[in-house]
Amino acid sequence: MKKCTMAFYLLFVFLCIMPHPAKTQNQLHLIKQDNLWGYIDAYGKTVIAPQFDDANSFSEGLALVRLCNRYGFTDRAGQYQINPQFEDAASFEEDLACVKIKGKWGFIDKNGRFVISAQFDQAASFSEGLARVRIGGKFGFVDKSGKYVVNPQFNKADTYSEGMVRVEINGKSGYFDKNGKQVINGQFDKASGFSEGLACAKIEGKWGYIDKTGRYAINPQFEDAYPFRDGLARVKSAGKWGFIDKNGSFVVKPQFQSAGTFSDGLVCVVDNGKRGYINKKGTWILNPKCDDAHDFSDGLARVKVSGKWGYIDKNGKAVISSQFEKASDFSGSVARVRLDGRMAYVDRSGKIIWKQVK
Repeated sequence: MKKCTMAFYLLFVFLCIMPHPAKTQNQLHLIKQDNLWGYIDAYGKTVIAPQFDDANSFSEGLALVRLCNRYGFTDRAGQYQINPQFEDAASFEEDLACVKIKGKWGFIDKNGRFVISAQFDQAASFSEGLARVRIGGKFGFVDKSGKYVVNPQFNKADTYSEGMVRVEINGKSGYFDKNGKQVINGQFDKASGFSEGLACAKIEGKWGYIDKTGRYAINPQFEDAYPFRDGLARVKSAGKWGFIDKNGSFVVKPQFQSAGTFSDGLVCVVDNGKRGYINKKGTWILNPKCDDAHDFSDGLARVKVSGKWGYIDKNGKAVISSQFEKASDFSGSVARVRLDGRMAYVDRSGKIIWKQVK
């Protein structure tokens, strides 16, 4: 009995410490063959044969697809959960999808039932429990019951981020909270959504950063600015780009022609017309030698050298040689590329797991 108990315990420990397959291995990826779209898994196996005129990536277990100018939703087995019937649609977000029928937009659940009737001239997906809608030329926000939280009154409006939304009031940017209360008056010439507790805002020709009370946490002083990501924000001063922390201090002094957004502690920057990568201390991880490059995604970044695309790791080492005519970011364990004029997918070792047949 003791031996059985001990064996069970060891098996339990083994199962706990044994690496589980990453969720990304279960992702399905779009393929195109004979002008029709389908899906493969992370190993290159066709899961849903090409059959759609257009298709989107899976979101919340369903994928938006188009057939004969009508939109519907398919599951991972390729079975329609919601038959193609809509004039236009967006992917599911927060369990609802906005769809267009008879010229108006509404929201359906995953059974295809209208939760909010088609009544809007325009609609966007739900974000933080609220959705932006337009009616009579003005934007407002509804909750999941279709009730207006913020009545239609704005010429322009973003989507909610960190409990706040930027709207345009008499040509100026201000903010509303999720209770429909205006918490920051329309006073800024331009502004962004909130990110990491701050939003960049422009007044009298200069950019700074405000907190959620509307007070400047970093005074207006920059020629241009972007939201905080990974604890740092890119700003432009004296015609060059650098990075500041939330105290407004330069962590990386302005010196670059342009710059991307920090991801995994690294960022792509342009110096003397070439692209390279630096860390948060401003140290070069990959010297500027790339013709083109993008920010890191899932631990790898796509770079263009001598007219071809390849991938580097976070040490600046080429892990997939430059050989592709086009390349996209890695999504989990695979990336879509173009090779010899055909769509293909590669794994993280550079092995082609699927290639379009001409």
